[in-house]
Amino acid sequence: MSTGDRQQRETTRDRRRAELREFLRSRREKLTPAAVGLPEAGRRRTPGLRREEVAVLAGVGVSWYTWLEQGRDIKVSDEVLDAVARALLLDETERAHLYRLAGLNPPQRQAAPSVPASPPLQRLLATWAPRPAYIRDRHWNFTAVNDAARVVFGYGDTDHNCLVSFFTNARFRVLHQQWDRIAPEVAAGFRADAARYPEDPEFDRLARDLTLVSPEFAELWARHDAAEHTTAIKAVEHPVAGTMIFEATLFPLPEFPGHHLVLHNPVADTGTGTRLDELMHARPGGVTPTMN
Repeated sequence: MSTGDRQQRETTRDRRRAELREFLRSRREKLTPAAVGLPEAGRRRTPGLRREEVAVLAGVGVSWYTWLEQGRDIKVSDEVLDAVARALLLDETERAHLYRLAGLNPPQRQAAPSVPASPPLQRLLATWAPRPAYIRDRHWNFTAVNDAARVVFGYGDTDHNCLVSFFTNARFRVLHQQWDRIAPEVAAGFRADAARYPEDPEFDRLARDLTLVSPEFAELWARHDAAEHTTAIKAVEHPVAGTMIFEATLFPLPEFPGHHLVLHNPVADTGTGTRLDELMHARPGGVTPTMN
């Protein structure tokens, strides 16, 4: 490691420790004894809880907690950080922040069950028209699809899962110019997502069922490739509009862990935007989207 790299690492570590110190102090000072079930002990010179009280609530030594809040170079474990997070009544986002400031990877957030898109998300999909957009849950089930996505990508009423549709929807396959090239990436992306939830049997069920009806998926799944993609290019040969090329971007929905919003934008200088507008305006009702 070069001297410059070492200095940069030390600078980053010092900045992280300073953030840890201020974060813990600010969370401690926001709490009152009553908020954590402690008796009031007369007038306090400083707001919030004392370090000693946090240590007692977390079940750690006073000196150790003091060193942690001072940002000293001490070893920490997941269990102890969780105890501190509970003592300070941190929410899930604050708990993850504490982990990162302490130099640890935060625990995987518990995936939310599949839920219908909320009204604000429904409005977002509607506003995104005439560009395609949809929301999928952790198993790649559609929870909302705007009309443009159905028209452009060939999704029908029987399409309920993004992965299953990719490998079994004949119309979808015909429309996608680069299906053969994209298929390995799709299978690898689903395997990477499955690894995030090793205790969820639904991933295995979906993969097992799909291997029985799609030889292509069975072959790709047997490779055990894994990959993560936040953007992708989708080229569609639409029977009415002709060639359209989109850039798809996946946005995680923090309020619904495991769910993603997928937005499609026409690629510049391909004529896609014009063809898309003409296609959607030519439909009955124009570009007014329908949501499912």
